[in-house]
Amino acid sequence: MNYGRNRNNSAPNPPGQKRRLKTKPLLVLIGILLAGNLLWFIAFLIPNKSEQPPEEVASVAGEPITRQEWMTAMEKEVGREVLLELVNEKVMETAAEKYGIKVTDEEIELELSLITSVDGRFHSGLDVEQTRQKIRSTLILEKVLTNDVVISDESAKKFYEENEQLYNILTAYRTSIIIVPTKKEAEQALDELSKGSNFDALAKERSVDLSSANLGGDIGYINATTETVDPAIYKAAEGTKEGKVSKVISLEDGTYAIVRVNEVIEGQSFSFKDVKEHIKRELALEQLSQSVNPEAFWKEFDAKWFYGK
Repeated sequence: MNYGRNRNNSAPNPPGQKRRLKTKPLLVLIGILLAGNLLWFIAFLIPNKSEQPPEEVASVAGEPITRQEWMTAMEKEVGREVLLELVNEKVMETAAEKYGIKVTDEEIELELSLITSVDGRFHSGLDVEQTRQKIRSTLILEKVLTNDVVISDESAKKFYEENEQLYNILTAYRTSIIIVPTKKEAEQALDELSKGSNFDALAKERSVDLSSANLGGDIGYINATTETVDPAIYKAAEGTKEGKVSKVISLEDGTYAIVRVNEVIEGQSFSFKDVKEHIKRELALEQLSQSVNPEAFWKEFDAKWFYGK
């Protein structure tokens, strides 16, 4: 994704399809009950036709789009992925309880710093709390998988010494952008923001950078070495306080942008002691014969869901 340079790229696709576990015949009844609960919830959101006419949420050429059509489309489009993430998070929390796995805030912050230094775009579209929850679930999974793998301090120390530059982290800025064709349009957008307009909504409405506009302008974390954004965007982020919006800036391709800094993660250097357990876990993961995802634990923790197998 090359923000401010190639605005027709779409957001990266999620990882490949995950393995699904088979369900036992006995679970059919439970599946029916879950389906009934979900249908009841959807019915609760959709007004009763016998009581009032369908609510119109949009229209095209005079033809209405009803709330019922909207809710049904949303469930089909994102319902499965959202529920999958919720189930996997619950499965990992249950695994942590069973195996006595602890994940500290310090570990989450360390992983966040390391991730943002390598691929800050990974978290674009997620809010700060979602980002940390995703890191927590990943840490639980990794700790469960590597629980019985022994890595010596000597091996970890050798890796650290050979890759010490990986642990000197630059300051990263969680950044959102609005890119428009002219300076006048950028100034108008900035004026609207000063009067209380919502940045995310304005980005979706006005920004010509489609990949970030779909995410409310969010381009994830950027630092001084990020090559996929116009250098002017990083410079503006560097000079803008957390939670604030920059002045209008010009980009290399002749467009103009407004930058908002959502979060700042200060750069720091980590000692071997700071990252020893992280390195041991990474080396242990490399010894596993195949990658494993949370769905592998569904059977163990009796996880079931609306979508069946």
